[in-house]
Amino acid sequence: MRLAVAVGRINRRIRPTGDGLSHGLMSALSTIVRQGPIRPSELARIEAVAAPTATRAVADLEARGLIERTPDPEDGRSSLLTATQDGVTAVMHARMERAERVARLLESLTDDQRSRVWDALDALEAAAGIRH
Repeated sequence: MRLAVAVGRINRRIRPTGDGLSHGLMSALSTIVRQGPIRPSELARIEAVAAPTATRAVADLEARGLIERTPDPEDGRSSLLTATQDGVTAVMHARMERAERVARLLESLTDDQRSRVWDALDALEAAAGIRH
């Protein structure tokens, strides 16, 4: 329980403001930047959300000018999502902001505490299914 509380609090402290985007919208936009061009159904799968949730996120991001939809040449019933330059800029800004917040958090620790955090990181990443 302590780990869950600590991770939750740390995540809230380092979460970027995202240029007015909710956490869910920023996550979807980041996925589109990283994976795009991507079908809306694939976005829903990666984000682990229902199709209607992904559809609403896509509509919101498109209305903000952060992504574009183009016809899918392989499936005329679907579209491909690609980030606009504004979308890429928003994600890069959020990543820089998050990195700065992480750096400030780590600076508040002693050398010994930082060393223990790094030692635990491999195990935490493995438990989370993160592969490098």
